[in-house]
Amino acid sequence: MKTFVIVGGVAGGATAAARLRRLDETINIIIIERENYISYANCGLPYYIGETIKEWDNLFVQNKESFGKRFNIDVKINHEAMFIDRENKIIKVKDLKNNKIFDLRYDKLLLSPGAEPLKPNIPGIENKNIFTLRNPLDTLSIKNFIKSKNVKKALIVGAGFIGLEVAENLYNLGIKVSIVELSPQVMPAIDFDVAIELHQHLKSKGVEFYLNDQVIGFESKESIIGAKLLSGRKIYSDMVVLSIGVKPENKLAKDASLALGKKGGILVNEFLQTSDPDIYAVGDVIEGYNYLLEKNTVIPLAGPANKQARIAAENMLYGNNRKYKGSIGVSIAKVFDLTVATAGLTEKICKTENISYEKVLIHSSSHAGYYPGALPLTLKLIFKKENGKILGAQLVGYDGVDKRIDVISAMIQKEGTIFDLVEFEHAYAPPYSSAKDPINIAGYIAENIFNNNLKMIYIEDFIKLDRKEIFLIDVRTKEEFDIGTIEGAINIPVDDLRNCLNQVPKDKKIILFCGVGLRGYIAYRILIKHGYSEVFNLMGGYKTYQYFIQKQSNEDIFENDFIGIDDNIYQLDKSKFLKDLKNYPIYDEKNESFNINKDEFNVIAEIDACGLNCPGPILKLKKEFSKIENNGVVLIKATDPGFKKDIFAWAKLSGNTILDIKENKGVIYAKIMKGNYKSIKKDKESNIDYSNVDNSNDFKKIENKNKVIEENIVIKNDSATIIVFSNDMDKVLASFVLALGAISAGKKVTMFFTFWGLTVIRKKNKIKTKKDFMSKMFAKKLPSNLNKLKLSKMNLFGLGPLFMKIRMKQKNVDFIDNMMKEALENGVNIVACQMSMDVMGISKEELLDDVEIGGVATYMEKASESNINLFI
Repeated sequence: MKTFVIVGGVAGGATAAARLRRLDETINIIIIERENYISYANCGLPYYIGETIKEWDNLFVQNKESFGKRFNIDVKINHEAMFIDRENKIIKVKDLKNNKIFDLRYDKLLLSPGAEPLKPNIPGIENKNIFTLRNPLDTLSIKNFIKSKNVKKALIVGAGFIGLEVAENLYNLGIKVSIVELSPQVMPAIDFDVAIELHQHLKSKGVEFYLNDQVIGFESKESIIGAKLLSGRKIYSDMVVLSIGVKPENKLAKDASLALGKKGGILVNEFLQTSDPDIYAVGDVIEGYNYLLEKNTVIPLAGPANKQARIAAENMLYGNNRKYKGSIGVSIAKVFDLTVATAGLTEKICKTENISYEKVLIHSSSHAGYYPGALPLTLKLIFKKENGKILGAQLVGYDGVDKRIDVISAMIQKEGTIFDLVEFEHAYAPPYSSAKDPINIAGYIAENIFNNNLKMIYIEDFIKLDRKEIFLIDVRTKEEFDIGTIEGAINIPVDDLRNCLNQVPKDKKIILFCGVGLRGYIAYRILIKHGYSEVFNLMGGYKTYQYFIQKQSNEDIFENDFIGIDDNIYQLDKSKFLKDLKNYPIYDEKNESFNINKDEFNVIAEIDACGLNCPGPILKLKKEFSKIENNGVVLIKATDPGFKKDIFAWAKLSGNTILDIKENKGVIYAKIMKGNYKSIKKDKESNIDYSNVDNSNDFKKIENKNKVIEENIVIKNDSATIIVFSNDMDKVLASFVLALGAISAGKKVTMFFTFWGLTVIRKKNKIKTKKDFMSKMFAKKLPSNLNKLKLSKMNLFGLGPLFMKIRMKQKNVDFIDNMMKEALENGVNIVACQMSMDVMGISKEELLDDVEIGGVATYMEKASESNINLFI
């Protein structure tokens, strides 16, 4: 009787064993499994921790007894394969319970030990508060630790698929979650322009995450573990979960001198046969064939492992008569309310492998916009430049992601092209899709690019352009333009473009943009047909631009946390509290709550704007507001992610008040009152909740709370806004003189530093940060801090600033650094432009600690509240 030995269970080993038995009743099959479980739902482990899956037994497909009995297989759990004697076809096995070693002879051997979590060799890595998640025992360890230690804060190291799933499930238990990721984005398996949507979603959930940083060591303090980061930060938590990736568990194969690949996986041929003809291998331990890259690579996914197991079983039994065609790598994950999926090659891989490609990025909806419940969906398509062959796709959205990634995956596997996407016939009814599915739309755009009917510019290329050399047109409506636009754009709505061609120069590169790209394409065709040649449509439109310019990380949001006597976590930040109080009513974006009694207002109208992209929700709201009286309240729900930000800008510009806003599974609910809440009578009972404040001694000094509120609900418009664009010493000096003068006159002052002006607010001591080539070039050319500034006139080869300082001292005029210090002490709000920082390669860490980071919307908000606006 022939004996087939299988090392490892779960997706690869157990599947192969069952397939072997179904094909042959006469052979002897033995499984060697190191753990106590033979077959379990590995991907369900994080969800048991978070109590989405409540029953432990639901994770197990089979146990030793049931599996062994059903398939007549000798299952040896708690046994470890120690060494393979290839010459004599013997595998040495250790009984881990009895500590005995014995030999097993085999005719054919299958290796399926999987992969093991990476653990960096850094100080403190063996701390008992540090966990990995690979198997059921790890799951129980984490679960028991959380319960027994009453965990309140956890750190996840690594923001890949497993890391984010663990983060979500810990969050669902009420644990405050911090994440550290080495790359500049979460989910490194996808491209940055898709990951940016995940970043903003994680922010909305109050998850703290650090990008471009890494843990270099751990330290213990009683029951707390501290993680030391390369940036110099320290993050303290109750527990740490490592999720920085996996590596093939190749020791058995390596000791047996089987051929290994560059990444340590076992090399197999098209029959899943190793370099030894009697030994096969499947699953996470191998370097299998990726037919898009036309080479072997590690693809640690359950789907391919199951398929490989079936094929390997047949080849072991009947000889090599069935080939494994390879994998393209298809994966999907739930990230809080969002779903993200990828199939095939990403843009990053194409660049690394020098594959010529084109790309399409669209923002669409999960189904017809006019049918209730339509939710945003983003699709990125990668295709071959020469022939339109589909190379890969990525999707992120709230609904319908799974079915569309599966369709595109099938097309890739059948060597489909973008023209197949155009012709793709789908099942259409309003609750499920649109007549033009997002797959079709991606195909239409790709076809236009392929046939040279459309020239696109991508966001990462657009932000590098010299704005003086382009003509930027926002073709959205005036209402959209007023809410927010790209700096330097002029507004010519697409419907007015034909009558405004005299405003559009023919000697400049024309960049068009709209909300998501459709109106930009229409404008593009208009200009092309009127003789314009250098015209480009911004891929993804203003929506992608908004995502791209946002701060991508969410650092230090827990740094002021403290645990009160009631064992709840509170925020200890008096200065922020008082600052927010002045902008009454207060909306706390971090906790998505208000400190006014939102239930005292009766809603008189409801608006369903779900499925509408910008400016649809705002326009519907504006139309409804024209019908109601002051103090009337409207409830609106929308699914456009930009609505949550736009509604704040619109409310402030239009003088209306947001009473409540929340988000649930991609739907944003906002309660808005017509008119300004600050105009309510001063003697109106305040509903500000100070219960959390009283738990901190720092706040006990606040006296006469009602008086503070009353003083700050009076409408004031006595502010000044100063844009500091220059880094010339004399101009900067003038800006601080004006700022201090305005402060002394009783005005509130905001100084908005942008482009060259960012030099002024950099720290004197050089901060080490990772910079790309262009950022390094800017760093070399820019003054390192305000003490290195030059004069705009009479610089005298660098001596001018010295003479100016001498002259200032003679006239008892403070130096700029003293003026800046005085300005901050007197309440001047200093804001750095995020977009300018990104363009010039300046990071937050390089700026002074008191500087806030903001964008155009921040400036517009402050400017709208000011009666003085200066540009220096």
